[in-house]
Amino acid sequence: MNVIQALNARHSTRAFLPNQVENEKLTAVLEAAARTPSWANSQPWEVFIATGDTLDRIKSGYQEKYADKTTPTPETPRPVEWSEAAKKRQQQLHPDMVRDCGDAVEQFGLLNRTMFNVPAVIYICMNKVLSQWSLYDIGAYSQSLMLAAIEHGLSTIPAITLVHYPDVLRRELKIADNLKIAIGIAIGYADKENKINDFVSARSHLSEIVHFFD
Repeated sequence: MNVIQALNARHSTRAFLPNQVENEKLTAVLEAAARTPSWANSQPWEVFIATGDTLDRIKSGYQEKYADKTTPTPETPRPVEWSEAAKKRQQQLHPDMVRDCGDAVEQFGLLNRTMFNVPAVIYICMNKVLSQWSLYDIGAYSQSLMLAAIEHGLSTIPAITLVHYPDVLRRELKIADNLKIAIGIAIGYADKENKINDFVSARSHLSEIVHFFD
C-alpha cells in the first residue's frame, strides 16, 4: 500500500471487534509514527496506551460519569464557535450517515459513550509548557499513526469523547500533572458486519478550499 492508497482507505471506524491488537502491530505503528516531523525536532508527543483491564476500568469510570450526568472537561477545549462552512459540512453528516448506514445510525450516540467497544486506545499528551503550535505537531503525529495503522490492517478513530474525563484517565494511566491530554485515538479491528462502518464522510472539492495564484 502506498501513501495515497492509505489516505484514501483511512476513515473513522465507529464499531470494533473485541479482538485484542497484537503488541508487535502496535509497536510497528508507533515506530512508524515516530518519523513525524516536528518544530525544531521537539517531538512533543508523549503516548499512553490503554488496553485490557486498564481500558476496562477507564470505560467503567466513564460510564459512572455519564450516569451521573457529569459535564465533560476535555483538556483540549471544544471550539467556542464554528465557521459557516464548517457548520454546513456538519449539518450534512447525519443525512449522509442515514443514507449509508440506514438504521445502524441509531448506534452513533451509544458507540461514542462506550468508546466504540474498542480494545485499545492511544492517548497522546504534550507538556503544558509548550505553546499551541505543538498541537500542530500532535495532529501530524496522529495522522502518521492512523496511516501506519492502515498498513497493518488496523482501523482507527480520533475522538474527543475518548478524552471527556481527564480525571479518570490520569488515575488509570498515571499521567503526570505537567502533561496535557491532547487527544485519544481508538485502534483495533473494524467490525465489518456493522453498517455504521459503511459511512465515509464527504470531502470538499478543491475549488472550495484551495486558492491558486500564478
